[in-house]
Amino acid sequence: MAASRRPTLADVAREVGVSAKTVSRVLNEDGPVSAQTREQVLTAVARLGFQPNLMARNIRVGGPDTTIGLVVPDLGNPFFGAVAGGIEATVHDRGLTLLMGSSGEDPGRERDLTSKFLARRVSILMVVPSVGADHSHLKPHRAAGLPVVFIDRPAVGLSADSVVSSNRAGAHDGVAHLITHGHRRIGFIGDLPVKLYTRRERLAGYRSALEEAGLPYDRSLVTSAHDQQGAAAATAQLLGLEDPPTALFAGNNMVALGMVAELSRAKRKDVAFVAFDDVALAEALEPALTVVAQDPEEIGRTAAATALSRLDGDRSRARTVTVPTRLIVRGSGERPAPAVP
Repeated sequence: MAASRRPTLADVAREVGVSAKTVSRVLNEDGPVSAQTREQVLTAVARLGFQPNLMARNIRVGGPDTTIGLVVPDLGNPFFGAVAGGIEATVHDRGLTLLMGSSGEDPGRERDLTSKFLARRVSILMVVPSVGADHSHLKPHRAAGLPVVFIDRPAVGLSADSVVSSNRAGAHDGVAHLITHGHRRIGFIGDLPVKLYTRRERLAGYRSALEEAGLPYDRSLVTSAHDQQGAAAATAQLLGLEDPPTALFAGNNMVALGMVAELSRAKRKDVAFVAFDDVALAEALEPALTVVAQDPEEIGRTAAATALSRLDGDRSRARTVTVPTRLIVRGSGERPAPAVP
């Protein structure tokens, strides 16, 4: 056998001196084979390094694969890595393997990835939706019993299970915290695009906290960014206003990092700030970062548990599970507003 190619079922059969059908029976445990032949086949499989093509077998026999397909917007975002970790921890004992792909927030790329996962007959499909995506094409698959769970954002055009954070309540709590420390002009830097579900929900929480405190909503204090560089620029823009904010609320972890970098560069130690999402080394910053923390691992665990219940036969109506956030006070959000002259 040439060393430059992967061993095949036929190679194993030739090595043992039996038919390919006999090798298949041993590997799939679906037919009568003597103990001696079984031992010879398994020894040859190990010696040759043969790996069965499970995808081809599953398609051939009409069964599902032992994998979960997960589509996320950005593989580099720690939030989605933590979500994936929660999923893996939950499905490991069920013999399921997690496969991930990035949509790059592109609806077309998202659909292409979901189609590829469906083509390999995944046992479960999980999706973090892109803005502008339509998920109605998944209706036949869900109707056929495929567990489909949406994470962080709900589906569009499809009634399906979703697991999300308490975005609106969490943002409300973070902004209300700044208000209790005397701040009346609070800047908001949200994610892009502006139609993103999480951004809309967090902006709604920001506005509800202002309304509850009897403070006006000022459009000039609301801006957006999608990465650290953009967030730094947005921070500089807000601080450069004629009547600048005395406090800032960052709409996610990437925005928070850019905001902190700009405040440090500008040596602005008088501005209070709270971020939605915790960030690595938040406690090492000066001051330490006050955050509205999500629980991405719990989001992943809940999504996996929901999918497994569907896999086990749960046919109840689609549901949305909201995972609570919590305010972690560390110092940056407790800077008092400057005294009004």
